[in-house]
Amino acid sequence: MSFDASDVLREAKAFHGHVCPFLALGIRASIIAMEKLKARRVGTEESVTEDILAIIECNNCFADGVQIATGCTLGNNSLVYFDLGKNALTLVRRGEWRGIRVYIDADALDKKYFPEEANELFNKVVVRRQGTEEDRKRLTEMWERIAYNMLEIPEDDFKIETVDVNPIEQAPIFKNVRCSKCDELVMETRASYVDGKPYCLKCAGKEYRAVIGRGIVEMG
Repeated sequence: MSFDASDVLREAKAFHGHVCPFLALGIRASIIAMEKLKARRVGTEESVTEDILAIIECNNCFADGVQIATGCTLGNNSLVYFDLGKNALTLVRRGEWRGIRVYIDADALDKKYFPEEANELFNKVVVRRQGTEEDRKRLTEMWERIAYNMLEIPEDDFKIETVDVNPIEQAPIFKNVRCSKCDELVMETRASYVDGKPYCLKCAGKEYRAVIGRGIVEMG
């Protein structure tokens, strides 16, 4: 690979909205995985055939770094989300199913790379939602400096392993049916039938799943 990690982080900022350490760590983990798997960033062919899959175990800033660096996204069906709550990425080639998993130990990195002030500001601004405008500005500045440092941390700071991955199907194409109440099209596999008529889950009053900040939850 020949891309510059700093350039990728700048691209990720435009996508993610801000620069932060775990956005950069998603990029760093992706670069390590791609180098060890001898894979390139997903291009036109791979994004259509889903030949390379990025499996993430969290849905935080780390995930966006992975999407930008690998080119595996939710929309092109090459990003797979395991709701495990771990800062980890597995990159695998379809058909081979022997991938590279890169795990980040946040506690270890925190002790080594994060100034105490940054942690205090994070808890105030993000965790407790109590920071002033000046606090938010200061945290943003500190985050950006730490983020660029994260792009250069050694592989020894990660847990890197070769893992077997259970085969994952390619994205199937389903037919749509029209909801008998709201008249909107809905994927056939997400329709609920009442008296033989199709309804979307919301109109049928059924529960459905959503990915929010704390993971996959039941809605409705």
